[in-house]
Formats: sequence, structure tokens, C-alpha cells
Amino acid sequence: MTHLLRIAALVLLLPTIASADVKWKGDFETGNISQWTRSQSVANSRLQVVTDVVREGRYALKATVRQGDDPIGASGNRNELLHLTQEKSGSTWFYKWSTMFPKNYPSSDTWQVVVQWHQEGCCGSPPLEFFVRGEQLNLRVGGADGDIVWQSPLNRGEWHDFVLQVKWSSNAKTGFVQLWHNGKLALPKTFGATQYGKEMNYLKLGLYRDDSIRPEAFVYHDGFTMADKLEDVMPPPPAPVEEPAPTTPPVVATPEPSPAEPEVPGAEEPEAPEEEAPVLGHQPTPGVMPGDEAPGAQDNGSRMPGTAPQGCGASATGTGGVPLVAAGGLLAIAALLRRRRKPAVVLARSKQR
Repeated sequence: MTHLLRIAALVLLLPTIASADVKWKGDFETGNISQWTRSQSVANSRLQVVTDVVREGRYALKATVRQGDDPIGASGNRNELLHLTQEKSGSTWFYKWSTMFPKNYPSSDTWQVVVQWHQEGCCGSPPLEFFVRGEQLNLRVGGADGDIVWQSPLNRGEWHDFVLQVKWSSNAKTGFVQLWHNGKLALPKTFGATQYGKEMNYLKLGLYRDDSIRPEAFVYHDGFTMADKLEDVMPPPPAPVEEPAPTTPPVVATPEPSPAEPEVPGAEEPEAPEEEAPVLGHQPTPGVMPGDEAPGAQDNGSRMPGTAPQGCGASATGTGGVPLVAAGGLLAIAALLRRRRKPAVVLARSKQR
């Protein structure tokens, strides 16, 4: 039982161990604003935790300002959340959050602050602020007389994803900022005074603007995180997609020629058949007398097997007036009679001996 309790305790500690470098979260995933130190607003409806427009998780903040909203009796109109981060001089921190301006966000040629790190003193512009002027979103370092080190179009209706690194120092040669915007390095390390003297800063998030602006405006914020390492606030890059290996066409094997048959010693080559001397005209098959087929007769199946049909010109005559076909037939008969007579003569001679 004790062993199981130890395992359960270790499992509960794993999320804490994994996020040991995250100092604080103000991502509204509690469903309210309890993660923040306090609010500066004229009504709860001005700082709403919503679920219909979010960048991550289930919740985000919708900060609304109307002309005349002045909860602390100071210059300008505002509704903001405040957190006492109290970064010490010489410390370096990473901050992550997302901001979106809706399609109907008003354009005005004056200042509208959405995120600021304000000094502990009561007055003056903050040493580090993100503000809107006209159609541009700006980052300024060093107060009202400081440098605007980065700008971007508002791109209404789209989320701006920020990762900001800050070295806190009142020395302009020591303090610096570095900014990633929408996953890309937008501002390399840029030096400037990020503190006023020994005053520590605190974070303010919402909307704070010049009181001359009349139209109602609202802006969304989500996912605020503070950590001391970049990997705790920067999402990892997507895993590379492996391209499929190119398909190799199948290799078709070329059939090898069959080896020549070896010659057998003493084997005799077959004798070629004797060629018969060509005979002009039609030479009838033995046993078929010339004239059996009438000149020009068509083959109607009554011809003797082995005979060829007689075509045009088969009845051509010689110069002596005797048909060539008849002469060829007489020569064949004479040759046959000579062959039959020869064995009889040989037989008679053998009897005489």
C-alpha cells in the first residue's frame, strides 16, 4: 500500500517537474481572472473570460473599453489586469502570449496600449510597451522618448503570437529585448533601457487608450506564460515530413541465349533433298494423265489429292505444234518404261551366268 502511495505521489508531481522553469501562467484556463493579482476596470463585464474566441485551451480574455472608462482616476481610459511580476534588475525572462484585434477594431491616430510593463512609480510612460497607432502595432523600449524597435500591421481577425525575451536593466548597454512573432524571429537582440533606475516593473494586460477615442473597442488576449527558458514558451517546430522514396521501375531480366548444342563426333548431317529440275508448264502428278483437267477448269473438289489447280497459260504450245503438257507426259512414260526394263535385263544376264 505504501509503495502504491509513493507511485501516486510521483505521478502527481510529474506536471510540476516538467514545468519547473515556468514561473507563472495567466492563461485564463481557470475559467476566471484568479491567476492575476488584481484588475483595474469599471465593471466586470469589461474584462470577460470567454470561450467563443480562443487561441489555446478553452478560455481567453476579452477586454472592452468605452469612452469615459477611468477606474483609477488617471489619464486615458482603461480596463486592464495587473500582475506583480517584479523582475529584478539583471534578470532575464521569456514571455509568451497571443493577441487578436477584431474586424471592427477602430483606427485612431493616437496611442492604444494592449500590453505593458509599468514601473512602480506613479507616472510617465512605461519602459516597455506594445501599443497601436493607426494601423500599426508597435513595440517601444525606453519610455515616451524611447525607440520603436518593431512594427507590424494589425491584421484584424488574425491572432498575433508573441514570444518576448527581456533582459531587465536600466543600463541601455545591458538591457535588451528579442522578439518572435508568429513563430519567426522578428526582432534580433536589441539593446535598450528596460527599467527606470531601481524601480521594478509589473505587468498590465487589457486595453488602455487615449480618452479622445470615441468608438467602443475590444481586444482578445490568451495564453500568457512567464518562464526562464525559451523552450518553455516556444512551441517545438513541426516534425519534418519524410518524403516517400522514389519508386524504382522493376528490372526486367533479359533472357540469356540458350547454349548451342555440342556437336557429336561422327554425326552425319541429314542429306538435303534432291532438287528436281524445273519443268516449264504444268507437270502432272504420276498416275494423272494430261488432259484429265480441262484447260481453265475451276477447282471444285474433284481434283486428285496432291494435284495443283491449272491456271491461265497452262495450255501454252511449243513451236512444233505439240502441246508442252503432252510432250512432258510422253517423256515421263518413256523414263518409266526404261526403269522397268533395266531390272529384267540384269535378271536375264544373271541366269546366263
